Amino acid sequence: MNAKWVQPDVRDAVVAFVERWRAAAGQRDAWFCRKLGIRSGRLVEWRARMGLPNAHNAMSPRDFWLTAEERRVIVEYYLAHGVDGYRRCAYMMIDEDVAYASPSTVYRVLRDAMAIRPHGGKASKKGTGFEQPLRPHEQWHTDISYVKVGDVFFFLICVLDGHSRFIVSWDMRDAMTDKDVGVVVQKAVEAFPGERARVITDNGKQFVGKEFKEFIGLHGLTHTRTSVNYPQSNGKIERFHKTIKSECVRRRAIVDLDHAREVLSPYVEHYNHKRLHSSISYVAPADRLHGRDVSILAERDRKLEAARARRREANRPLAEKQEGVLT
Repeated sequence: MNAKWVQPDVRDAVVAFVERWRAAAGQRDAWFCRKLGIRSGRLVEWRARMGLPNAHNAMSPRDFWLTAEERRVIVEYYLAHGVDGYRRCAYMMIDEDVAYASPSTVYRVLRDAMAIRPHGGKASKKGTGFEQPLRPHEQWHTDISYVKVGDVFFFLICVLDGHSRFIVSWDMRDAMTDKDVGVVVQKAVEAFPGERARVITDNGKQFVGKEFKEFIGLHGLTHTRTSVNYPQSNGKIERFHKTIKSECVRRRAIVDLDHAREVLSPYVEHYNHKRLHSSISYVAPADRLHGRDVSILAERDRKLEAARARRREANRPLAEKQEGVLT
């Protein structure tokens, strides 16, 4: 009677015996349990399962659980994309029709496989700084970043659209004068003629001089400088400079200015058109710039729901089999 498993017919016979003689003997369940050598709680459980088969008490698979093949694909894809975090990989897999799982599910799969990479980053400062623009080309952020090649410093100058994080224009220069900045902003104006953005800069000497002010006015732009000791106001462009250095510049052995431009050009193209950006719901900046982000997000939702439906259908035979086996 104390065995882990008791045959259903033996179990049901015990319950029937107790039910038959309890009233006649005038005894409670506890008295019979002591005589039979079983726990009172077990008798209660057997009474509730009268006429039903035995079953293991392992967790039954849910109809929406990932298959073993889906888990394998998720781990392999993540390991093959060493630069991208699990959230970006989750949306990349949906967009590329590799696997369909939410970021939280992807995280659990990677955690269980002990494949998740440590983040190691600092606390985010998202939400600070200027009020977020509601459409492209309202705000253009520009800044200068140093890139050391051997014993020589070059200067990466970029213009970034604050709404889409799209790199409107960029160049690697051997100087960082107001003329160098003007060349890059001129390229932005030529790339999007007719746009009248507010150019946001820090208080560097290149941006506070008369020449730059006249240049801004000549092209019908406006200019806003960030507050002193408040770098978050221009944090979008500073974050891009950090990203391009960690994902591109420091991974290549740059030898001179021309080589630097040759190395950075395909990365900027990848950043604008392929790399999913965490601050804009994991779509590429170009898709956000051209208003394709709404349809992309809707398509992801559709794919996820379709994948759940397929899993329910695939797991239905196993679920129905488990229904007949109770703990």
